[in-house]
Amino acid sequence: MRVDHQSRIFEIIKSLTEGQDSLGNVVGDVLSISPDAIYRRYRGETQLTIFELEKLSKHFGISLDALFEIKKNTVVFDFQPLEVYEFNMTEYLSRMHDRLKLIKAQKNPELIITVNNSPMLQLLNFPHLVRFKLWFWGKTHLQLEEFKGKQFEYEKLPEETFAIGQEVLRIYNSIPSKEIYDGTFLKGFAREVYYYFNAHQFKDPGYAVYLLELLLRFVDHLENQAGIGKKFTFGVQPPASGNDFTMFHNETLNGNGTTVYKTEDHRGLYITHNLLNYIHTNDKVYFDDTMNVLNKQMANSSIISLNNEKARTDYFFQVKKMINKLKSKMEIDLDED
Repeated sequence: MRVDHQSRIFEIIKSLTEGQDSLGNVVGDVLSISPDAIYRRYRGETQLTIFELEKLSKHFGISLDALFEIKKNTVVFDFQPLEVYEFNMTEYLSRMHDRLKLIKAQKNPELIITVNNSPMLQLLNFPHLVRFKLWFWGKTHLQLEEFKGKQFEYEKLPEETFAIGQEVLRIYNSIPSKEIYDGTFLKGFAREVYYYFNAHQFKDPGYAVYLLELLLRFVDHLENQAGIGKKFTFGVQPPASGNDFTMFHNETLNGNGTTVYKTEDHRGLYITHNLLNYIHTNDKVYFDDTMNVLNKQMANSSIISLNNEKARTDYFFQVKKMINKLKSKMEIDLDED
């Protein structure tokens, strides 16, 4: 094995673990050898054996094909297959929490987010909206067995789930972010509520109206955050400093939902796939390519946080108009019943 490949493997592992522990301890635990032996391999003084290479590639999900080919058009992503964990809101938020916590632990973290319809992190200000979104995903798109024959109804969130969601929101709020929103914002979410209402998938049809009322409160809260350029949890006072929030309005279309993170030592990105799942990579070539596009996208978009009040007011007016239109249709149907 060439030394440059071996060095690259250790650099990938360092990036994947993002400073959780020393390289000697992390890799030593996998290979069952001492930290000193690991650092000899790290410095290239000792070569990794084929068996050690196999263990590392399996444990850290490193694609050896991609590594040895060194092709610019080959990118390694990691993701969580749905079948390997129990599908529920607590588990979904726990995974989100663990990843955000790693980012927050680094020096000077920053997020750049393109919002594709529903901003899941911001929606945590109203956790029952997140619960509906995940239910709809599980029942309608994934067609999971546990949702078959069930209607959606109000349920009090378990204390553990609520606490995890609030911690995710707290960490997200504490990291400065630049976020790009387009004209499709929340249209899919509102239509999902309306679809379930018409398909008689709500045990209490009035709860569908209530969800859209929550959605309107959420839009007002997001508008308040944009107005002061600060992220803060619904129902509390906005911070005097920190929690910077820069909101862009893209008048065309965000192609996908991307969350880029940058710190002094690490950078990478998450892309939503299969609707609400996400894939992750810290491949430098792909990261730089993505940032090139995002920088151009932000340059072609309007900043509607802090200043540009007229454009900001009009943007949120159109979003609330769309939601109110669907809400009125449901209310008329309920009155007729």
